Amino acid sequence: MSTHDLARGHSSATLSEASGLPVALCPRIRSLWAGARLCGPAFTVQGAGGDNFALHHAVLKAPPGSVLVADLGGARHGHWGEILTVAAQQRGITGLLIDGGVRDAAETQALGFPVFSRNNSILGTRKDFPGVFACPVKVGGVTVHTGDLVVGDVDGAVALPAPDTEVILDRADARVAHERDLMKLLREGRSTLELYDNFETLGR
Repeated sequence: MSTHDLARGHSSATLSEASGLPVALCPRIRSLWAGARLCGPAFTVQGAGGDNFALHHAVLKAPPGSVLVADLGGARHGHWGEILTVAAQQRGITGLLIDGGVRDAAETQALGFPVFSRNNSILGTRKDFPGVFACPVKVGGVTVHTGDLVVGDVDGAVALPAPDTEVILDRADARVAHERDLMKLLREGRSTLELYDNFETLGR
């Protein structure tokens, strides 16, 4: 299984709360298709908006098992589609997180390849800038480094700093166990106000 046992099954929301860090990406970055789940170590790509040449190079450079994390400046172009998806799957890449646009949503869903993007667009791209790789990139307002753990689901996406990942996962385990106890008490008739000191700690 690995990849921290697929982030131990935790949701993006749980990991964000457990981290205590600004790891949650901008809510505008969403899954391209319903039910997509992203989980894996980042391989970072600095591209140029409206140009997808860097993504073609990244597919060849990224190690198997990695998630491509690409900064395309939020550009509203279809930087990624069915052809790149098939190429990425053949290389063992497990997903894409991109601050920019993509296309071919139905085809990507049929292939089962998780993509999280800022928008869905059919605007064409050029192929001029070969890209910069394994450098820090800013995606959805969060700086991501190669090796950081990326998790995305229906609620959003997070990027957990590699040095802190195990601690965050342990905190998430504890948080889920605590919430399980709270749910049991709520089903027994207790109120949320009884179970939390104040509204600030309620959090939901």
